[in-house]
Amino acid sequence: MKHVDIYTDGACRGNPGKGGWGAILIYGKNKKEMSGGERQTTNNRMELMAAIEALTVLKEPCEVTLTSDSKYLVDAIEKGWLDSWKKNGWRKADRSEVLNVDLWQRLIAQLERHKVSFVWVHGHTGHEYNERCDVLATTFADSFTD
Repeated sequence: MKHVDIYTDGACRGNPGKGGWGAILIYGKNKKEMSGGERQTTNNRMELMAAIEALTVLKEPCEVTLTSDSKYLVDAIEKGWLDSWKKNGWRKADRSEVLNVDLWQRLIAQLERHKVSFVWVHGHTGHEYNERCDVLATTFADSFTD
């Protein structure tokens, strides 16, 4: 199985507001940068979209290390919250509804396709790829005109 390193970030101008996501995929000496966004969204949705879109472009099942500064994304996977939410009918431990179910379901489909391990990094602390993903995400968010 091929190993791919993926770095992601999401951004939002206002929350909700104009949003963007950025991703960098690295396989060997190959590097691909991606970005996208939505005119009206939230930061958490953009964090999820970055991961989903990056995993979706992989043409075959891969072993992936996905690095993100989103505790929302990383903790939901690494702490088992996502499995619990799904098992409990998309309800959290306090019985409130899980937000962004549509995106979590899309992410689950990719997690079933690939072997993904998640790594959390502090945002805006000089991590080369996290900083670049932030530029990709904020540039896309800023491209929306009012």
